[in-house]
Amino acid sequence: MDDAANLGFDDAAAAFGLGAIGAALSPEVAALIAQAGSNREIAARLFISEETVKVHIKHIMEKLGAADRTQAVAIGVRRGIIHL
Repeated sequence: MDDAANLGFDDAAAAFGLGAIGAALSPEVAALIAQAGSNREIAARLFISEETVKVHIKHIMEKLGAADRTQAVAIGVRRGIIHL
């Protein structure tokens, strides 16, 4: 996980309401989205496929009730999940 986003893994996983498997990567994906990373960049940094990144982003957006990536980051910041 990238320290620049100051995303607490356990806190973020709980805030996203993720199960054990989803909790493993979604907080890291959220942190990288906040840093304006493309799906390709996020996939490369986490050594996962772009499709896996898309699934995590979809789940993050659903859990937060966000319409798009930007709104997901804004909600995450407001809730204290992501610190920019």
